[in-house]
Amino acid sequence: MAASPLGLGHVADWVFDLDNTLYPAECDLFAEIDTRMTDFVARLTNLPREEARKLQKHYYATYGTTLAGLMTEHGLDPADFLHYVHEIDLSPLPDLPSLRSAIAALPGRKFIYTNGPRRHAERVTEKMGLSHLFNASFGIEDSAYTPKPNLSAYQSFCRINQVAPEGAAFFEDLARNLLPAKSLGFTTVLVHSTKDWSHEPIEARPAGAGDRFGGDGEGHIDYITGDLAAFLHSAVDLTATKKD
Repeated sequence: MAASPLGLGHVADWVFDLDNTLYPAECDLFAEIDTRMTDFVARLTNLPREEARKLQKHYYATYGTTLAGLMTEHGLDPADFLHYVHEIDLSPLPDLPSLRSAIAALPGRKFIYTNGPRRHAERVTEKMGLSHLFNASFGIEDSAYTPKPNLSAYQSFCRINQVAPEGAAFFEDLARNLLPAKSLGFTTVLVHSTKDWSHEPIEARPAGAGDRFGGDGEGHIDYITGDLAAFLHSAVDLTATKKD
């Protein structure tokens, strides 16, 4: 598994997950979303908060998102949930000029593909000064509320945006979400973090710097990086060198 992007000269489309990938997990923005999810589940189910949180994490690990579990098990209309849990304070988001310049320099199209709503992606990228760099954002509503890692959701993304996976790279902080991407032909990049996510079910934890991805994990992750901006700058430099 390579640490530098030595094989990305073929990439015409760059697909980025949003939460804890496009911005660093260390800013802890997702913790506010996580807390609001627990509040929503507690209110919906009339469970004590501790029990509601356990149910929330069970749904996340089982269905890919808490929302998918609530829709499947409770027949929830997703609109209220999505609005409530993503109306968060964005002030913890850092200004990342190096990431901004790296994304701007990437050849080809750039997309955001999130299990959150499209509006959440738009708010985050606007706050980070990145919104003008992306061709489109693909939210959970665009896949009829079918979340990653369901293969059909990736196929919907590719069809709607006319992305050919064999000419595209997919960036994620969850290893399990790269398996369907790799099966379609994407080049896959796992973005790891030093943040302690031990409160999450193991299936739902973003990758840590010391994690090992044995078994089929070795086959569906092409690259691992802990510094997205540096990785992308390297990719741009190598692409330019090949053209010269």
